[in-house]
Amino acid sequence: MAATAVLESPIDPEHKPRRKHRPSDSLLRELKRNLTAHSFLIGAVLVFALFSWYPMVREFIMSFQKQKLGQTHWIGWHNFVQVWNDPSFGQAWENTAEFTGLALLLGYVVPFFIAIVMNEFRHANGYMRVLVYLPVMLPPVASLVLFQYFYNPDYGLFNHILHTLHLPTSEWLQSPKMSMIAVVIASTWMNMGSGTLIYLAALQGIPGELYEAAEIDGAGLLRRVWHVTIPQTRMILSMMLMLQIVATMQVFVEPFVLTNGGQGVDNSTTTIVYLVYQYAFNFGNYGAASALGLMLLIVLAAFALVYRRLVSRVED
Repeated sequence: MAATAVLESPIDPEHKPRRKHRPSDSLLRELKRNLTAHSFLIGAVLVFALFSWYPMVREFIMSFQKQKLGQTHWIGWHNFVQVWNDPSFGQAWENTAEFTGLALLLGYVVPFFIAIVMNEFRHANGYMRVLVYLPVMLPPVASLVLFQYFYNPDYGLFNHILHTLHLPTSEWLQSPKMSMIAVVIASTWMNMGSGTLIYLAALQGIPGELYEAAEIDGAGLLRRVWHVTIPQTRMILSMMLMLQIVATMQVFVEPFVLTNGGQGVDNSTTTIVYLVYQYAFNFGNYGAASALGLMLLIVLAAFALVYRRLVSRVED
């Protein structure tokens, strides 16, 4: 009877077979759940593509083109050959390399030293951070106009200080030998605030037990910096070094404002980016400007790749 009851039990006509679970369903639910986050992400990607990727692609295309009377013509490698044969090409690379080297001596070392000094203070850290970061908040042109006054050979502040100390004065911006150094000093003062605060944050993350152990072993300040501070901040120092070189290779504002529209005496402060500016806005040759900009991009990309590989080998 039980078996017969089971066999004769009616089947529910409203019963439907369960739908098989598909991977696309879970993906769709996940997308709906994070719709707001993905909307913000898509907006950021579109903005980045519009203002970063598109200019790079456009620059690559324009470097092989020539515009004349509103018409565009493909001319191959002609723009690169023209830029290569420019007498200012080699001088611009030399000046850019000189600025980068001098900026590393000041703009890379000085902020780290200031951060070490600030880290030793136990009081008024907030005021010192504001004081160090203040030059970054000032408009660059205003800061550079102020330095133009400081560099004036007749009534400038720097020559007044040198004269008070009975030291020989300098022509500063009017001297081919001193103009690049003057540009580096101004650039370091304007931009060192950001690097200093980054270094300070890294220093404050070092465990105090390491310094205490070093002091117990009799290590002085210099030995503590060499054996504790630098190894513990190696990653930050490595990253900042690469960013420093990439940024200084693209210097433009400082020599443009300080020295004769960017050239300086005997082209002593003509940089690669200023040469790009000349081709584009003074000569109207956007193809040559794009070609030179693409050269700089390739050099910086190659440097970043080689540098990261060398750093990875050292870390391993």
